[in-house]
Amino acid sequence: MAFEPPRRLVKALGETAPGGDDWLEKLPEAAQQAVAVRELTVERVQVPGGRGSFVVLVRLPDGTPAVLKLAPPRARPESERAALAHWDGLGAVRLLEPYGSAAPAGSAVPSGTPGAPGTEGVLLLERLHPDVSVRSLPEAKSMLEAAGVLRRLWVEPPEWHVFETVAERTGRQAEAMRSSADTEAVPLVDAALAAREALLAAPPEERLLHGTFRQSKVLAGERSPWLAVGPDPVVGECAFDLARLVRDRVEDLIASPSGASMTRRRVKRLAESLDVEQERLRGWTLFRAVESGVRARRVGRLQDAELLLELAGWL
Repeated sequence: MAFEPPRRLVKALGETAPGGDDWLEKLPEAAQQAVAVRELTVERVQVPGGRGSFVVLVRLPDGTPAVLKLAPPRARPESERAALAHWDGLGAVRLLEPYGSAAPAGSAVPSGTPGAPGTEGVLLLERLHPDVSVRSLPEAKSMLEAAGVLRRLWVEPPEWHVFETVAERTGRQAEAMRSSADTEAVPLVDAALAAREALLAAPPEERLLHGTFRQSKVLAGERSPWLAVGPDPVVGECAFDLARLVRDRVEDLIASPSGASMTRRRVKRLAESLDVEQERLRGWTLFRAVESGVRARRVGRLQDAELLLELAGWL
């Protein structure tokens, strides 16, 4: 079978690819090797698929349905592997393949740990229902179910881990925001950076976070109604994780005459339902919306940028 990356993936990775990156060119060969090493039967490539990885629906040698996922190094697939191993199916998709090294389940292994051929950047996962996300539910119900999944993910990180921290990740993002924001966005960027400084000055207890949680990252499963996929794990306070969920269905919020008040009510309800301090959730929502908006504008996604920055202005 010819492994052709979906156009959505090609476009998304093209926006962020560093000079000389040839991961997409090598992807068909890497996918063939990953399938051959595991003796998998390929059903189909998931289309349109995600924006950061190549997903193939496969079956194991014994016929069990599974998912083969390949991601470029900049997507930190080994960090995702470590988080999934630590969660071990609690609230998240289950990792079917152990580390290539002899690491115990639940431990974090440094990125780049040597493993068997065809394991680097490759994840073999249990099969969920890839076309059924929690976003398919009515808005109120989808928020309730998504929040319940998120609560299960917030566990103590491994005693020894190599996950990025919220301070580290947002530090990189802050530098990019300062250097690339246009004049129109400067007031919001200043407000977002000030919120970050205040939030990091007195952080609450740290947990292992999904890192990029939203409704489309929660899929229907067999052993549990809803399970999270596609983490970009980070260690920090829970409000940071919840902040991305606040702006889900942003286009509906912006289109509503009462969008500003709806957004503020959503912050309040989510904070109360997950025992997160409301003002901290508001602050991280502001930072993450502005960061995403500035980044979207930088790569030419102007409509997305407009929606995100307008929502940020309501906070």
